[in-house]
Amino acid sequence: MKTILAPTDFSEVSLNAVNYAAKMAGILGINLSLFHVCPVAMAYSDVPPPAFHFEETISNAEKQLKELKAKILSDSPKKIMIRTKVLTGDVVAGIRTYCETIDTYAVVMGAESTNAVDRFLFGGSTIEAIRSLSWPLIVVPSDVKFGRLHKIGLACDFRDVAGTVPVEEIRHLVKEFNAELHILHVHTSDRKTSEIENASATRWLHDQLGVLNPKYHFVKSEKIEESINNFADKNKLDMLIVTPKKHSIFNKILKTSKSRKIVLHAHVPVLSIHE
Repeated sequence: MKTILAPTDFSEVSLNAVNYAAKMAGILGINLSLFHVCPVAMAYSDVPPPAFHFEETISNAEKQLKELKAKILSDSPKKIMIRTKVLTGDVVAGIRTYCETIDTYAVVMGAESTNAVDRFLFGGSTIEAIRSLSWPLIVVPSDVKFGRLHKIGLACDFRDVAGTVPVEEIRHLVKEFNAELHILHVHTSDRKTSEIENASATRWLHDQLGVLNPKYHFVKSEKIEESINNFADKNKLDMLIVTPKKHSIFNKILKTSKSRKIVLHAHVPVLSIHE
């Protein structure tokens, strides 16, 4: 059965994302996997860390996951199947490895720019992992609780839409929640699309997503990330979809620390679906 994977380091931010994932799994009637990675301690001398310390760390993590599972089940009005898993090593590699063993619906994680999640999201190798991740990734703001998705936004640069917009996943998500779909295109002076390109992209998107009755929004701005977040706030979006690719809005947002903070501090969950 489809499964939502919720990685956690047991911080408040990640636990909020776990609760978001649990409620989403309950609404969709799918499974939930609680997941933790114990990092391997680096040895700074010829003497490796005591093995029993590492074993204790793993044992404590397993205990915490079991307690978290019990709490979710006791608080959940709907019965859901929950599995727990502890791995060791690199977090991103662990997520990829575990996702390959289950029927992954999405990976759900918390957003916080000042601690481990910032390192998780924006470490050099991790950016590449997110860009190449085969499964949808939902980044949940620290103060957002799961509710019905009434309005879903899609940030689109209107370039090579046929090859980069995951229409099947978007159709499925919007229909599952009977939501409105808002398609946003932000154009800047240095990456301005022509009227012909806009018309062609809009026509293709409407052919593919027309059954969802999407609403189109065109914004001219030099501040892409701020415009996206302002749009999400103004239109009261419940989720924003982005599609990471080599030359995309999301890729541009990831380039500066200021932009990263804006994304991590967005007021709505961001769903990243790889092209």
